[in-house]
Amino acid sequence: MTALQSAEAGRFLPINHPVTDLRKLLATNMKFHRGRLGFSQEKLAQKADTAANYIASIEACRRFPSVEVLEKIAEALNIDTPELFSMESVQIYSINRLQEEMTGEITRIIADYMAKKSFLPQKPLE
Repeated sequence: MTALQSAEAGRFLPINHPVTDLRKLLATNMKFHRGRLGFSQEKLAQKADTAANYIASIEACRRFPSVEVLEKIAEALNIDTPELFSMESVQIYSINRLQEEMTGEITRIIADYMAKKSFLPQKPLE
């Protein structure tokens, strides 16, 4: 069974456990809003007055911040604290990632096709 270790309890939680889902929701929203502002983890940490490795561990679902840190993160991202747990941002983030992946795959397919086409013998038109 896939599991994430709970930093607070020192035990393993199933991936579909509500706490794990809440961590994933928070992590995805933080990544979405950081990307929207063009912030690195380091820049967000600086603006939220915390450590970059702490931001990284939150985004990796290894840690869950206190209410005070959540408020600082939200303020640094120019959003209200509840927006850190919004499903709307997660959906937008997922759609954007899917579009990027599809664009990359289509570009690769076209490039492969064009490379193969240039090696095919050309028949004169009759």
